[in-house]
Amino acid sequence: MKRAFRLFLYLLSVHVAALVLLSGLRLVLYIVMRSQLGHEAASVWPAFLRGVWFDNVVACYVMLPALVAALVATAVGYFRRPLLRGFNVWFGVLYSLVLMCSAANIPYFAYFSRTLNSSIWEWKSYVGQTAGMVLGEASWRKYILLYIVLVALFSLLLWWLGRRTARQLERVPARGRWKGVVLLLPLIGLCLFGIRGRMGYNPIKVSAAYYCDNAILNQLGINPAFSLLRSTLDDARPENQRLHLMDDNGAVRNVQAYLGREGLPGDSPLACRIQPEGEPTGKNVVVVLMESLSAKLMGRFGNPDHLTPHLDSLYQHSLSFANFYSAGNHTNNGIFSTFYGFPSILKRNAMKGSVVPRYEGLPTVLRDKGYSTLFFMTHEAQYDNMNAFLRTNGFEEIYSQENYPREKIANHFGVADDYLFSYALPILRRKTESGRPFFATLLTISNHPPYIIQPYFHPRHKDPERAIVEYADWAVGEFMKAAAREPWFKNTIFVFLGDHGKKLGADGYEVEESFNHIPLIIYNSGLPTEERLDFAGQIDVGPTLLGMLRLPYVQRNFGIDLLRERREMIFYCADEVMCARDANHLYIYNPSAARDFCYDTSRPGFHPTKMSAPYQRLKKYLFSNLQASEKLR
Repeated sequence: MKRAFRLFLYLLSVHVAALVLLSGLRLVLYIVMRSQLGHEAASVWPAFLRGVWFDNVVACYVMLPALVAALVATAVGYFRRPLLRGFNVWFGVLYSLVLMCSAANIPYFAYFSRTLNSSIWEWKSYVGQTAGMVLGEASWRKYILLYIVLVALFSLLLWWLGRRTARQLERVPARGRWKGVVLLLPLIGLCLFGIRGRMGYNPIKVSAAYYCDNAILNQLGINPAFSLLRSTLDDARPENQRLHLMDDNGAVRNVQAYLGREGLPGDSPLACRIQPEGEPTGKNVVVVLMESLSAKLMGRFGNPDHLTPHLDSLYQHSLSFANFYSAGNHTNNGIFSTFYGFPSILKRNAMKGSVVPRYEGLPTVLRDKGYSTLFFMTHEAQYDNMNAFLRTNGFEEIYSQENYPREKIANHFGVADDYLFSYALPILRRKTESGRPFFATLLTISNHPPYIIQPYFHPRHKDPERAIVEYADWAVGEFMKAAAREPWFKNTIFVFLGDHGKKLGADGYEVEESFNHIPLIIYNSGLPTEERLDFAGQIDVGPTLLGMLRLPYVQRNFGIDLLRERREMIFYCADEVMCARDANHLYIYNPSAARDFCYDTSRPGFHPTKMSAPYQRLKKYLFSNLQASEKLR
């Protein structure tokens, strides 16, 4: 009995020590995010209490095999030193991984506003680039150091506890074996209850962490290892391979009504023939997809730091859209929705997969109409399966890191923006000389960590996050100056938009608006200067440009021609969250937590509210579009 009790004290000490370390990392996360909570944030203590709750679930998973081993050892009377060494190795390895998740969650949460989840597996195919990103960003190194220190301290504690317990076991007489079994058996039951997490019908889920209207505090209590494990298992479940928001056919009918389409016989229910008036213009098209270009970075949208003078000037002299939203919060979402007119579905990457899907959209229509179609990227062509996907879906030529001189490679994401632009110009000149109009896309990278400021550029701001925006804006200005000297300039429509936004402060919403609110700038010397205030999204870019080019085609996607039609509402996603908004209301749905969030946006500030008719309308609009997209892919 006494030996079993000493073993129990060892296991309990390890368990408590792990909970203390995990709570400490949660405290660090809170300190990092505290400035973004806002004055109206709820009390933080419920988040920490829920954090211990979730941490205990993970700790019970780790503890269960050790308790079973302790029970067997007690039953057979085996209490020698190898038993303690085995426990130390088990706890050392498992808690190194658990602590890694919590330490990595600090910069991850600060960047994405989401707890660490299965979206990280998108990076597993790019070990070199991911390692370069993590190790190359100086601000993240302190968390790596913190992790190393905590693992070292925990390992030292395990060594000390193991030695002390081994000596105690040797001094205690071997009596009361079955009393020890009686002691440990209930502990196994208690551990199983800890894994379940609660007494209700369902075991603990992420929704248990939610207790207020503040998105940061609601997620603060979620253990990152729990989130990563559950989201990975959820992704693997057959029912989670596709959305089940509502009936497929009902969703399609709703979208037909929203778009005013009836479909064509034997074709897509969204198919419609587009027959513009007049002859095709034959203009070239250049689309610049700018990395993490949140509207909040621009002076037009209230940024006081004068980071984007060139983009602000372009915005003022173009057809511009003030209420434009990205379909998702990853580059693959932006490419997919901008060019093929389909919504992005949560964190799904439509471009990856050994079987490459085929879509119709802006690149395929322009290719079929005789355009040269080119895609310029800074990084490797294999990233996110871009080479295979883009070539399969309308792009004839791909230019990537493999094409650029080695000395021009700035980091693991390839060349700098200004080199990408200068590299593309002579190629576009040759395309013009060939007699074919061209459609070119340039995908930038600079505003993505690790931030590399080129030595020949001298920003006004020392802060890397501001300086890199200055650089990206400067590169656009230099590109437009150089393009203005080209013979094809006046015959070209230039489009500037973000692939997605980025986290810039906290607005209190379940997902910050800055993640998806991006500018859309369409420039041509013959276009009228106008700022449009109606809603629009990346899915509308293709139909709008094809309308401007006056090209006939059959449209089969979710976009509209923004020069002929208007949206009262827009919908979008950000990893595990889906959103819809109109002029006065914002509706957000979190499927993993099965929770609705409603916000009144008719006046400045953070105003959560309850479900009512306007939010039901947005919910129907959101669910219908995403479910119909699932059906029609």
